[in-house]
Amino acid sequence: MGHSPTPADAHMTPQEKKSSLSLASIFALRMLGLFVILPVFAVYARHLPGGESEFLVGLTLGIYGLTQGILQIPFGVASDRYGRTPVIIAGLLIFAAGSFLAALGDTIWTVMLGRALQGAGAISAAVTAFISDSVRERVITKAMAFVGASIGLTFALSLVIAPPLTELVGVSGLFVMTGVLALLAVLVVKFVVPPAPKSAETEAGEHQPWQKVLFEPQLLRLNIGIFVLHAVLTAVFVVVPTRLESMGLPVLHHWYIYLPAVLVGFAAMMKPIGWAERNRKVTVLVRRTIVLMGVVFALMIFLMHSVWEIAFLLALFFACFNILEATLPGMISRAAPKADKGLALGIYNTTQNIGLFVGGAAGGAVSQHFSAEAVFGLATFAMLLWLVSARGLSEPASKTHRAGEALTV
Repeated sequence: MGHSPTPADAHMTPQEKKSSLSLASIFALRMLGLFVILPVFAVYARHLPGGESEFLVGLTLGIYGLTQGILQIPFGVASDRYGRTPVIIAGLLIFAAGSFLAALGDTIWTVMLGRALQGAGAISAAVTAFISDSVRERVITKAMAFVGASIGLTFALSLVIAPPLTELVGVSGLFVMTGVLALLAVLVVKFVVPPAPKSAETEAGEHQPWQKVLFEPQLLRLNIGIFVLHAVLTAVFVVVPTRLESMGLPVLHHWYIYLPAVLVGFAAMMKPIGWAERNRKVTVLVRRTIVLMGVVFALMIFLMHSVWEIAFLLALFFACFNILEATLPGMISRAAPKADKGLALGIYNTTQNIGLFVGGAAGGAVSQHFSAEAVFGLATFAMLLWLVSARGLSEPASKTHRAGEALTV
């Protein structure tokens, strides 16, 4: 029998909250280990044989994203066929092994190999698919918001704690910490995360050809979206740190700007997401947020002349970014064939990593040959192209309530 949405449906059950929060904590533990390296690695690498090459230092930092992008789809497909939990645990163990290898590295090449092995533990698709399996479609966006919030807050926290931790244990100690955090995440998966409802398995159905999943129009539009979102993120952060430094704010104090901006952005995203879920207007929210982010980039062309202007615009940027980062995975999960969520989310995460690479390369090239304002102009144009693509998005159809699922009482 069909299930008509009620106000209670918009609230997460205790089981759904536990699943979402525990799986988000896996992201947080893993991402903290990655982010905490970023503010300090370039300085540390200069003391390693081969670390005098800026290219090798950049490659060492970026190779993680390369192996992530390559292996997201295989890990996602494996989670569809062999189960989410074993694939996630295997990925975390690979990530931990890479962390310990990087900690032992006494040359830039060994550390690079460790970073590549870290990226080979590509579990993002499997974790987001697990979240999608564990909650009702009416609250998927809220569940994904926990993941987005955990990543954003972890990024902000890493900017604050990285310098003092480095003074205490050194960068090799930070790599050891990343490995330990990954092993703790294995324990969370094993003993804290509730199993997904049986109905998630019985309703899965037949697997689709990968080409059909890749080129399905709704999924393709969403993949274009995540590519643009992460491309503009890295492009903008190629130029924002140098702009802050030119205004007399040392790199070690940039978190004075980033942390409040991330926290404001996190707080600002909750109300719009709740409204969109209750009223089944997630696509409306996405399109409006794309427009607002485009306006923010346009303002950056003219209003990046003081620290306060940058702080204000970054707060708006993170509010938009967090909304889109939270809504897009849920929309992918709803649009994907049930048997191929892992594949669809693998493609999504691969596209995301390609966007990070392309955005960084394009932002650097445009900034070097033109100006920072040209980077913001390019980001504005990218948002316009995304808006044209997003006009074809449709709200996911309401589906029947899964048997055996509890509602909030």
